[in-house]
Parts: sequence; C-alpha cells; structure tokens
Amino acid sequence: MIIEVIIGVLVVLALLAASSVRIIRQYERGVVLRFGRLRRDVRQPGLTAIVPTVDRLRKVNMQIITMPVPAQEGITRDNVTVRVDAVVYFNVTDPTRAVINVEDYLFAMGQVAQASLRSIIGKSDLDDLLSDREKLNQGLEVMIDSPALNWGVHIDRVEIKDVSLPETMKRSIARQAEAERERRSRIISADGEFQASRKLSEAASVMERTPAALQLRLLETVVEVAAEKNSTLVLPFPVELLRFVDHTGDGSARESEATTETSAEEGVGADLSGSTEQPPPAAGGPHELPEETPERTPAATGRGEVPEPEAAPSPVPEQRESQRHEERPGTTRSGPT
Repeated sequence: MIIEVIIGVLVVLALLAASSVRIIRQYERGVVLRFGRLRRDVRQPGLTAIVPTVDRLRKVNMQIITMPVPAQEGITRDNVTVRVDAVVYFNVTDPTRAVINVEDYLFAMGQVAQASLRSIIGKSDLDDLLSDREKLNQGLEVMIDSPALNWGVHIDRVEIKDVSLPETMKRSIARQAEAERERRSRIISADGEFQASRKLSEAASVMERTPAALQLRLLETVVEVAAEKNSTLVLPFPVELLRFVDHTGDGSARESEATTETSAEEGVGADLSGSTEQPPPAAGGPHELPEETPERTPAATGRGEVPEPEAAPSPVPEQRESQRHEERPGTTRSGPT
C-alpha cells in the first residue's frame, strides 16, 4: 500500500516537472506572469522552468516580420483617385512592452499601417506617388514608427509596392510622355541643324579663301560615288561657270529691257508728234478747187429724165503739188508767192 502511494506521488511529481519545463527557441524571448504580475526577468533561449498553475509564459517572436498592407483607395492632393498598397518590415525589440502595452501587436501594426497609408495618399500629389516614392516611404515609416515605439516594436522599413491609376489617367500620362519625347527630339534635331549650318559656313569661308579646296572636295565626292557599284554618272561642273552664265543672263535681260523701254518711248513720241503736227486746213486762193455745180432738177431741164452728173475737172499740176505737200507729215504749208 505504501509503495503504491509512493509510486503515485512520484508520477505526480514527474508530471508537474514535465509541465513546468519550457523550451524557448533562439529567435524567441519569454515573458513570465506569476499570479498575473509581470516578472522582470525575461527568459532567454534554451530550457527554462516555471511553477505549474502559478506562472504563465508568453513567447514573443523577435524575428523581422513582413506584413503586407492591403490596397487602400484614396484621393490625392490634386484630386486623382488611386489605389496604393505597401509592405511593412518590423520586429519586436522589447518583448515586455509588446505583451503588456498592447493586446495584439500584429493586429495593431496592421491597422496603423493602413491608416498611415491613407493619410500619406491624401497629403501627396500624383507625381510624388509615381516618381518620388523614396520620400513617401520615409514619411510613411515615421508615421507608423511613432505609435510603435510604445509597443516595443521597431519599424525596419516601409515600401510602397504599387500605385493603380484609372484608365483615363493612364492615357493622359502616356500622351504627356509622348509629347515630351517629341519636344526633346525636335530640340535635338534643331540643335544638330544649327551646329551643321555653322560648320558649313566655316567650310564655305575656307573654300572661298582657297578655291582649290572646292575642287578637292568635288574630286572626293566623285571617288565616293564611284566606289559603289551603281549606274550613277557624275559630271563635275565648275561653280564659276554657273556664275558666269548667271551674270550673262542678267546682262542680256537688262539690255532687252532697256531696248524695249527705248522703243516704247520712241513710239510714244511719234504718236505725240503725229497728233500735234497735223496740216492746217487749205486756205482760199488761186489753188482752191472749183465749186461743184448744182445738179439740175427735172424741173430745170423741162424733161422727166434726171441728167447725169458732170465729171469733176482734173486738178491742175499746181494743185497736185500742193496736195502732195499737204499729205507729207511734219511739213508746213506755205501760201503762194
């Protein structure tokens, strides 16, 4: 009987000893609460013992925890609706605060991260969200780290993963990028043309001082064209010959214009002289033509027949000479002497 009691007591002690032994891993720390009061000493990794039914052991993970923040929809400062998600990296530095000051530090960190992300979206512009994420990450880290210090949690880093934009905003940004690229290409092309024109002007000035350089350049061009297997025929044509032809054409054109103007002026002068130097009417005198005899009427003849008109007398030689003088333009008619 006594032996059985002793065996039973040993079994109970073994069970109590087994229940009081705890194993703490290397990345964990143990916080002991005895009768609900905190024990100051934090249990280190390894084998540790507690008083059964008196002490309660809370293990706290000291590793860096990766917590994804769900996508939060918000309106930026320039009134653009976006959806932003992030990820938070943190770890517990003080296990006592993580157990005593907050009920569940994991849930608390998730809620703080979501609220801080919404706040940072409302304070930022769309351009900052797209291009200046490093600054936003630092601001978001500061906002989350401020309440986490009282919970014994250290924020290692915060990263914004993705920024979702509306389709219309994506098209607008694409058009803006295309316009910017087009502007840069035009500026670069214009700059190249400007530099090329300056070099060409310098080359032209050099060739003007040394005309042989133009001939050498022409021969180099002929060599370059002849090196390729093509059917192009190149005939060098001196520039001086073109200038001579140009000057000759200008001189002939000027002479023809001058000739045309001179002939036009002479024609106008002849017209004016012909209109102003008309012969005056014939004056009365011995060279006047005889007056026509009136026609005879039937009453005068006493017959019903109409008499034939008489032929006009032929002018005398003196009258013929006066008529010839009158027909000549530019001569003055003189009276009889």
